[in-house]
Amino acid sequence: MSRLILVRHGESLWNAENRFTGWHDVALSPRGIEEARAAAGLLVAAGIRPGRAFASYLRRALHTLFILLDGTDRLWIPVEKSWRLNERHYGALQGLDKDETRRRYGAEQVQLWRRSYDVAPPLLAHEDPRHPAHDPRYAGVDPELLPSGESLADTLRRVRPYWDEAIAPALRSAPDEDVLVCAHGNSLRALVKHLEGLDDREIVRVEIPTGAALVYRLDGGLGPVSKEVLAPSGSSAEGSARTTRAP
Repeated sequence: MSRLILVRHGESLWNAENRFTGWHDVALSPRGIEEARAAAGLLVAAGIRPGRAFASYLRRALHTLFILLDGTDRLWIPVEKSWRLNERHYGALQGLDKDETRRRYGAEQVQLWRRSYDVAPPLLAHEDPRHPAHDPRYAGVDPELLPSGESLADTLRRVRPYWDEAIAPALRSAPDEDVLVCAHGNSLRALVKHLEGLDDREIVRVEIPTGAALVYRLDGGLGPVSKEVLAPSGSSAEGSARTTRAP
């Protein structure tokens, strides 16, 4: 039976500063590094030894993955990176303080941008230096595919092909092997929506805290048989992660 482990990166510097991060390539905070180390310990305690790993292009996910693989003594396994696992692109909101944004646009509008399923934030102009078209790491990506801003629905449309073309085949090719995906709150929520068959209203209530791991056992059709949340006992992550619906 396949086992899929979804881990959200540890707290980033902009998480700590309460900023919209999106595709901005910000580093882990000191707390985020400790969260990643704690997550590695939880994987070891659960007997998880990844045989293959996937991550986004962003350093907060890649640094977390390095810590996880180092902590589980699996630095040698194959790792595949894809822009399709990047965080939801927050468009023109990227870099803005969330409290200041609420004062400017109103709490109701900001909540709609953040937590609705299909409402995108204000889009970046293509000429804006924050647009991914100007970032060399995306030089090989069709410019028509690079977002100027995304809703969660847009994020799912971006992530789903990568699930179909890369992650799902890896799970099928080695059904006794643990597969680890280290990514972001919204790209992982997109995968959770697909895996668990959540409707558009249910996914709005799903939270995946920084440093939390979701461990799925999957049947031959890659449907969830069980799900376990790994988070430090008594932490806020433990309680928040329970908001995801069990299959």
